[in-house]
Amino acid sequence: MPAVAALVLIVDDNVDAREMYALYLEHAGFRAAEAGDGETAIMMARRDRPAVILMDATMPRLDGWEAARQLKADRETRSIPLIMLTAHAFVEHRERAAQVGADAFLAKPVLPDALAQEIRRVLAQS
Repeated sequence: MPAVAALVLIVDDNVDAREMYALYLEHAGFRAAEAGDGETAIMMARRDRPAVILMDATMPRLDGWEAARQLKADRETRSIPLIMLTAHAFVEHRERAAQVGADAFLAKPVLPDALAQEIRRVLAQS
């Protein structure tokens, strides 16, 4: 019986970005779920227990920084590896990602192979 592909929750308010990352990841052998804001991401993470969460930083309603902080503070979701995926590429953004509990940080745009490689790396560490 084949192994079930790891589920990656892609959180980004940009529909095109979500769809593009989902397509990349599905071609790389993952399953993908999508959320357009932090509130939805938290609900989906609790319900679906993804293997990894890709979190954009800047979103409406509940931004990625706060959603990441809440996910990492919650004993039900804290063990899910979380990768901040954002256009904010300054050192202070990388430091903020670490402060909210992110397991990794990638600056947009990220090449599909690099994204899949980083997901595999955090999965191997978890």
